[in-house]
Amino acid sequence: MQVIGLCSLAGLFATGCSKDVPPASITIFAAASAGEALREIADRYREVTGQQVMINAAATSTLAKQLIEGAPGDLFLSADESWMDKVEAAGQLRPGSRHDLLGNDLVVVGAKNAAPFDLKAGDPPASLLAAKRIAVADPAHVPAGRYATEALRSMGWLDVVAPKLLSAPDVRAALRLVEMGEADLGIVYLTDSRGSETTALLARFPAESHSPILYPVAITKTAREGSEAFLTFLTGDVARGIFAKAGFRVLETP
Repeated sequence: MQVIGLCSLAGLFATGCSKDVPPASITIFAAASAGEALREIADRYREVTGQQVMINAAATSTLAKQLIEGAPGDLFLSADESWMDKVEAAGQLRPGSRHDLLGNDLVVVGAKNAAPFDLKAGDPPASLLAAKRIAVADPAHVPAGRYATEALRSMGWLDVVAPKLLSAPDVRAALRLVEMGEADLGIVYLTDSRGSETTALLARFPAESHSPILYPVAITKTAREGSEAFLTFLTGDVARGIFAKAGFRVLETP
């Protein structure tokens, strides 16, 4: 878990932090693909308000299950609608706080020196056929993996490609498999490809080949004071600029 702006170690064993920094912090459970952008946003938020923000970034499915079981998070940023639906159905969200914040795109990444290629319905591209291993987030549990298999099925390539798929715990782990040379290609989000210095974006899946990739955000039922203010900050100009720089499509605020 990444911690933003904690008090000094000594302060953890005292009665609280200094008067200049509010002792209370808030925690946002966030899809792994949004972790980097949120860390930058949390830094900017602390500069403006003095409020500490802790980022718990992991696979959406893992975070959703934790929240359903009562884990102490204040906000949830999911990488798809269905897991947010499950958390909402479990009564763990504050009514009326949920809305779609971001969008993303599905891409193929590979080695820096690899040639780009097009993804069009018909015969699979030679690059997909030549790859021995293609890294994806676990399709059984992780939204990015589900989008990947949905896109491959839509293009008519899933049966051919399925034996090559190498499952990872989350989309960032899938990217790391390509970066380490454990996989020839990876199917990840556009935002993940933007943050990699050792891989290249080789192809984009057509938007119509998979369900819309949306990131809903909501405040939890047990959220602490300050959660509403941070949610408002996430929809403001500073956060929108950081999300856009990372490659997200920033949606209109409700």
